[in-house]
Amino acid sequence: MSGGQFHVHGPHDHELHHAAEHGEKDSVSGRIAVITAVLATIGAIFSYQGGATQADAMLFKNNAQIKKTEASNQWNYYQAKSNKQNLAELSVTLVPAEQKPRYEDEVKRYKAEKADIMKDAQKLEKESKDWDERSDASLHQHHRWAQATTVIQVAIALSAIALLTRRSWLVRGIYAVGGAGIVIGVLAALHV
Repeated sequence: MSGGQFHVHGPHDHELHHAAEHGEKDSVSGRIAVITAVLATIGAIFSYQGGATQADAMLFKNNAQIKKTEASNQWNYYQAKSNKQNLAELSVTLVPAEQKPRYEDEVKRYKAEKADIMKDAQKLEKESKDWDERSDASLHQHHRWAQATTVIQVAIALSAIALLTRRSWLVRGIYAVGGAGIVIGVLAALHV
């Protein structure tokens, strides 16, 4: 009794009190609790890694798009120089002979400028492709982390079922499914 009121103990409270007084231990429950805690910790790490690789994939894809836009701008600049070169070539055929050298020099200048612009555009396209490949690799790794996290969560769910049903074969299932999740996590860490 506490404070003049009735205090009723439930059956669960009685069992806990009895186990504490007499030193009884439930080894199955203890093992399941420990493995569940370990699996939850591993699952949290896998989940964090999955989120980090997903963020990397998006960042890399964004960089690829920026480089692609820069390459497109260079190709547009290349096209503008081509148009000017075409006008200069047309001018060579239309202007009097004394003005032809001026336009022939412009044609040469535009050809040289276009060559540099083309190199820049091709370099930017390659950088875009490299960023795309990095994004794809990171996204693949993200999927592995997500798979590992899901399998670990299934093992944790099995822990709850095993604790409620007290089936020893479910405890072995926890170890098997948890082990599979860890293996998938190792594959993710190895970029496989």
